[in-house]
Amino acid sequence: MAVFKQQKVDDFYEIGEALGSGQFAIVKRCREKSTGLDFAAKFIKKRVSRGSRRGVRREEIEREVDLLRSLQHANVVTLHDVFESRTDVVLVLELVSGGELFDFLSQKDSLCEEEATQFIKQILEGVRYLHSKRIAHFDLKVRRAFSPPPSPLPPPPSPPPTHTHTQKSLFAPHLWSWSIGVITYILLSGASPFLGDTKQETLGNVSAVSYDFDAEFFGTTSELAKNFIRKLLEKDTRKRMTIQDALEHPWIKPSNPRQALVKRLSVVNLENFRRQYIRRRWKMSIRIVSLCNHLTRMMKKGQPKLLDHPERDCESDQEDEVMNFRPRARKRSSTS
Repeated sequence: MAVFKQQKVDDFYEIGEALGSGQFAIVKRCREKSTGLDFAAKFIKKRVSRGSRRGVRREEIEREVDLLRSLQHANVVTLHDVFESRTDVVLVLELVSGGELFDFLSQKDSLCEEEATQFIKQILEGVRYLHSKRIAHFDLKVRRAFSPPPSPLPPPPSPPPTHTHTQKSLFAPHLWSWSIGVITYILLSGASPFLGDTKQETLGNVSAVSYDFDAEFFGTTSELAKNFIRKLLEKDTRKRMTIQDALEHPWIKPSNPRQALVKRLSVVNLENFRRQYIRRRWKMSIRIVSLCNHLTRMMKKGQPKLLDHPERDCESDQEDEVMNFRPRARKRSSTS
């Protein structure tokens, strides 16, 4: 069982500006007084009574803490400390100082696919590690990927899992490959694969796996990269790449010098990336991954229980935009 410190968090940490927020939590920058090190403090609002729908039940927070304490990987955020007050539980987490990946990319003059694959590879390695722990991440998105900090620190970790599950059927690889395919598509082109003029049209495109590689957006993209995306966005789940397959794909791990050269010579469409980034439509592009995650969670809820282990959801990470997206379809300092 998780043990929370009952002291005041601000006796040990200087609390700074807000970094992000969810439905029942807000994340703030903080500095440990004894060491001067920076962290991210996640303030989770506790549910004060059984009849209330506001806040997160303490047992759910305990599960999240136990889960985070069990994880040790270069590409997964680490838990440093836990405090509890009458109204909140505060998780002191590793801070990734590089900022969000897409903020970082929007400022670059150029980016070759060789560099882009390093970001995708880190996400894949983080997800593979979670899978090895029987943990499923049901909320991969571009805003939960983080860029390297200015100084030479370890690779940017992925954010902690929003959901975990022990059902065998839900560990089928296609449930996570899909979101990574969408993230890769957006990363390389600045465009969104399934975006329609309305939410209903977008949902229809997702359901039909209707997308293409428009020359306007993918004119400088290699066939290797397109093949990587196709194998992740494969409608037939039996043919869709697993996480391990993706790590062995020649776009991530070239098997000969020619494939490595193709990656160095092919470039990301940063011009369109920046153009989309500053437009309101870009926000809709980001929501595509949330929509895919929403559908995945709906599939998960419809699955029969195969094992006696209960599912574990980190409720505090649920974001408002996902919770409000019923009809249709963190900022830590380690894409969302």
